[in-house]
This record gives sequence, structure tokens and C-alpha cells, in this order.
Amino acid sequence: MTLYNLKGRHLICLTEYAPDELERIIEVGLSFKRRFYAGERVIPVLRGRSIAMIFEKPSTRTRVSFEVAANQLGAHAMYLNWRDLQLGRGETIADTARVLSRYVDAIVARVKEHSKLEELARYSGVPVINALSDLSHPCQALGDYMTLLEVKGRLRGLTLAFVGDGSDNVLHSLLVAGAKLGVNVRVATPRQLQPNEEILKAAREAAAESGAEIEILEDPVEAVRGADAVYTDVWVSMGQEEVAAEKIKLLRPYQVNAKLMEAAGSKAVFMHCLPAHRGQEVTDEVMDGPWSIVWDQAENRLHIQKAILALLLA
Repeated sequence: MTLYNLKGRHLICLTEYAPDELERIIEVGLSFKRRFYAGERVIPVLRGRSIAMIFEKPSTRTRVSFEVAANQLGAHAMYLNWRDLQLGRGETIADTARVLSRYVDAIVARVKEHSKLEELARYSGVPVINALSDLSHPCQALGDYMTLLEVKGRLRGLTLAFVGDGSDNVLHSLLVAGAKLGVNVRVATPRQLQPNEEILKAAREAAAESGAEIEILEDPVEAVRGADAVYTDVWVSMGQEEVAAEKIKLLRPYQVNAKLMEAAGSKAVFMHCLPAHRGQEVTDEVMDGPWSIVWDQAENRLHIQKAILALLLA
């Protein structure tokens, strides 16, 4: 396997990565997966390395996939709850970054505000990897496009339709990565929940280069018609509990159900980053039905995490 020269880079937002760099990460992720199923459970390219994993928000897939990925690469990952660190007692993010950089080879951080990641990266002497912020979730999007490539055999020219909250952090990463990889991205969302303006601008600029199309629509049926993939995420993210009732009411017409999948057409698959609130943004019939590739997405978080760690550290 060739490991491309991305060593030492931060992974904060996919706007900072070129199309061929995203393709390389996905290629290496697929290679790690093939080797895993060929029996190579441990590929110790990071033997002796240590990774600090700072989590301000809880997680299942992101935490477990990063810990297992590090282990399978020969590295040691430490889970650090935000409240258990001196961060929880007022130490600055800058000071924490300076100290951790003296101990570890990378910092994986899952935070509430994106600005915290930017500050970590500003003061860190080692790569900082975005494991989710309120703005973006690059690791999720990379794993998702890896999954779509596996299932469809290509990315360029495909159409991914996202139905739901247009201000969603996963959608932001899907928009940018899709535009750079030549995937058409349609978003069906209420007027009140539009994507971040800077992210949308970056996606449209990338789409102009790749030939992809970015569309923001209100009608979910129009968005999914003829799509290769229909994607949704939870309507109420962690920390949005105070607006939960309002958002659920607003997004009720955007539920992904069997009727909507049938409107998409026979080639459409269903995608969700998980966890799913069954009965809200998606029905059991879709989650557990023949359209669903959500478990493949979840598994591929492990292999794309290995690619990210190996490329940034090895």
C-alpha cells in the first residue's frame, strides 16, 4: 500500500483538502478494508504512537472506530472526557493543546463548537482530527463516500439527495466532499434550515471545478427523484433540546419512508450516519429494508479512520 504524503496535516474541515487528497484517503480506506478481510487484522504502521481522543460530546461509532482503528494500526488511543481533563476546570484550550502535543502524536477531538477545534489546531504541534463539531463531520462524510463507491462502483456523476435539516453538520461535509468528488448533491429542507453560507459557497465553487451540481430545494420528492442515494440525519442534534418540538414539527414532512424511497426509484439506496431516531426522520421499514446500507456505513467508519490516521501520522 502506498501511503500518500499528507503527514502532519490537520483534518478540521474538508474545504482544506483537494479532490485528489480526498480520493486518496478513500482509496487507502478501501485498501485497509480489503486487507482486513484477507486476514490482516493488525497492520502496525503506527507502532509506538499515541493518540489523545478528547470527547466533549458522547459517541458510539466515532469513539469505538477510532480506538479500534488505532489498535489495528499498532497505536495506543486514550479516551479523554472533556470534564475529566483540566479543561473542565478552566484550563485554556491553547494550553491543553501545547501540553498534549508534548505527549502524543495526534489529537482527535469531538466538540460542541467548531471554534474549539480551530483553537486546538492553532496551538497544537501534532495533527488535530475533527471527530465532529457543530459545523462539520469530515470523517463521517469520507466513510460515507467510501461506502457509496463500494456499492455503486463509482462516485463521479452520482446523485446524493439529503432530506431533512439543511443546517446539519454531516450534510455540510457531504456537500463539500461530494462537490469535490464530482457527486451531485440535492438538499431538501425547509427555508428556515438552510446550509451554512460559507460551506455552501465552498461547495458550489468546488462543484464548478468538478462538474457536479449543488441544489437546495424544499420538496423532498423533487430532491430524491432519480437519486442514487437518499440520506438523512437526526432532526434534533445533541444540545438542541430546547428547540426540539419546533424542529420536529417543521421537519415532519421530510421523513424518509417507503413512499419517498419508491419516489426515488429502483436504483436508490438509503443512508444514515446514525444514531437514528426511528419513527422521526426515518421509518423502521426503510432502516431495515432492502434500500438500507447504513450498517455498511457504520462499519466503514473503522476503515476510513485507519486511513486518516495512517496518512496523517505514518
